[in-house]
Amino acid sequence: MKKTRTLVITSLLIAITVILARFLSIKTDIVRISLEFLPIVLSSVLFGPIIGGITGALADVIGIALFPSGTFFPGFTISAFLTGIIYGLFLYKKEITIVRTIITVLIKVFIIDLVLVTTWLMILYKLPLEALMVARLIKCGIIVPVEILLIYFVVRPIKKVYN
Repeated sequence: MKKTRTLVITSLLIAITVILARFLSIKTDIVRISLEFLPIVLSSVLFGPIIGGITGALADVIGIALFPSGTFFPGFTISAFLTGIIYGLFLYKKEITIVRTIITVLIKVFIIDLVLVTTWLMILYKLPLEALMVARLIKCGIIVPVEILLIYFVVRPIKKVYN
């Protein structure tokens, strides 16, 4: 019964991630601002880093298959998987404090958003690092406080109710 419940909730979180990423986001070629991280965090917090990673990766693959907005690039799927892993490693079976949330978001933003995604964009669009970094830093400056607040004030209470 527990495996079925986990599968159903994870499937719903994947669907929500696809909707948030594909339809409810602000997009350019090099920046996407959305709340797609929220269901991935929730999956990671409730079920652990592996399920969180799978949620992110499957949402990316399903999203590009159903609603293509460019070519498929596996680097973004790897980034989505690692996002779930990072959130799970720092937040699964741990108290979600404001300090832990800030540290988790900063690590995720640095490793995934600034390093990996910027690298994928450089490879994909053949753009220089300087051109990408300005836009990526602005995006991160916007999304960091949003992620911190939503994880702390939305995910934390959901985790308490679920447990």
